[in-house]
Amino acid sequence: QDWFHTARERGQPRILVVEDSDFFRNMLVPALSAEGYVVTTAENGVQAMRLRDNGAMFDAVVSDVEMPEMGGLELVRALRSGGSWAELPVIALSARAGDEEIANGREAGFTDYVGKFDRGALLASLHQCLDAALAVAA
Repeated sequence: QDWFHTARERGQPRILVVEDSDFFRNMLVPALSAEGYVVTTAENGVQAMRLRDNGAMFDAVVSDVEMPEMGGLELVRALRSGGSWAELPVIALSARAGDEEIANGREAGFTDYVGKFDRGALLASLHQCLDAALAVAA
């Protein structure tokens, strides 16, 4: 049984997209929705933390790295420090995806690091992260 059918049994996978750019949010939401995800957005890490603190739950978080108020590195460090989202897969989405940025992202706690313009890599990463999370939950 593949991950998507297992996820469907639990309901559609819920993804939080944390992205300050209207352009990228407007590109990501329809692409992820078309793949069967239920997508919620936040404009920065502060809004994402507010959602967590108010009890919202997701199956994964996709976060831009460079954002005002609270960027992705700060966000993932805050999430990994404890709370209800500490174990969620968190995928970095960045226009800067060089070796140093990827290493810094993984050190901060990102599960994966994907280039912002690589839709296929993002979908593959979500598939892999959610598959791993479902295997752990089983």
